[in-house]
Amino acid sequence: MGTHVKRAYRYRFYPADAQAAELSRTFGCVRKVYNMALAARTEAWARQERVNYNATSAMLTVWKKTEALAYLNEVSSVPLQQALRHLQTAFSHFFGGRAKYPRFKSRKKSRRSAEYTTSAFRFRDGKLTLAKMTEPLAVVWSRPLPEGMSPSTVTVSQDSAGRWFVSLLCEDPSVQPLPATGQAVGVDVGLDHLLTLSTGEKIANPRHERRDHTRLAKAQRNLARKARGEGANRRKARLKVAKIHARIADRRRDTLHKITTRLVRENQTIVIEDLTVRSMVKNHRLARAISDAAWREFRSMLEYKAQWYGREVIAVDRWFPSSRLCSACGTLQDKMPLNVRTWTCDCGTTHDRDVNAAHNLLAAGLAVTVCGAGVRPQRSTPDGRSAMKQKPSRREP
Repeated sequence: MGTHVKRAYRYRFYPADAQAAELSRTFGCVRKVYNMALAARTEAWARQERVNYNATSAMLTVWKKTEALAYLNEVSSVPLQQALRHLQTAFSHFFGGRAKYPRFKSRKKSRRSAEYTTSAFRFRDGKLTLAKMTEPLAVVWSRPLPEGMSPSTVTVSQDSAGRWFVSLLCEDPSVQPLPATGQAVGVDVGLDHLLTLSTGEKIANPRHERRDHTRLAKAQRNLARKARGEGANRRKARLKVAKIHARIADRRRDTLHKITTRLVRENQTIVIEDLTVRSMVKNHRLARAISDAAWREFRSMLEYKAQWYGREVIAVDRWFPSSRLCSACGTLQDKMPLNVRTWTCDCGTTHDRDVNAAHNLLAAGLAVTVCGAGVRPQRSTPDGRSAMKQKPSRREP
């Protein structure tokens, strides 16, 4: 497995003015082609016709020959073809019931990115040169690529804070399964503490958004006072807000990477709760805190790192009463309000709410590993299961 792991290495770079202009044109053309192909496929869908990637590729050839769209010839054709492939993937997920119908890309809100395959870039002696460019990109190589490996795909992007990034996808032979260990841990996520482990350890919640809340609120108020439109003052105010958000996201991502890497290295089996974060953030009192905790991103990182290193992640059904169940005698409490952090069971055992929940999650997860069946949920669920093994998909680090 280790020799076939594809890993994306992301670096920041600083383009020259001509390179920035070329990339900006490419981003615009990618968005234009994607939207036109989506519109064509939508119209065909209304006529009960099927249009695939080959058909949209032929359309692209015709579009380039028209006077109105002749500017599509000024940029590399590879990112335009990749946009059509991404649209095909989006439709495949839609027809497979894994995603909603594809949406049009917005000039202001959608991610600005372009993907280049091996025919559209040159990587030699640590220098990366893209198609239609004469000079290599000024990349800050913050960490080395795997020795002897060349990227198969290069993705260039610009975030809302104006920062430029290049992501190089290549096989990483250094990713190998870790030596097996008998350690297993239950993980209960929370807000007072980001994570509580069945070992009794509690990992503090950094609350990254709260630390910059005052600066962010001030910047957002300043942006709200600017007249809507394309004015320079509004653009500067929007950029300031975006930089604060980027700072928060960077710190949050760094924290989650450190925590998930440690959990995967120390434990063979990791048991978590299958939470529906999308529904939980509808609680307006807790939405900000839940979003700042980034439980969904934590699970995503944990799953793909477990796959890389030969570990196992088990998700216990969200309806499993981990907080109300006594881990000592199995007695189920009728109610357990959120403000109750410590409680005593009829058997005389005093529980810390979060540690007890982590113990119960671990027990339910181990039941899946040992006998292949989870603890029965206390109330009916759509799939009728209380725990299941995860088979994560490949992700970027």
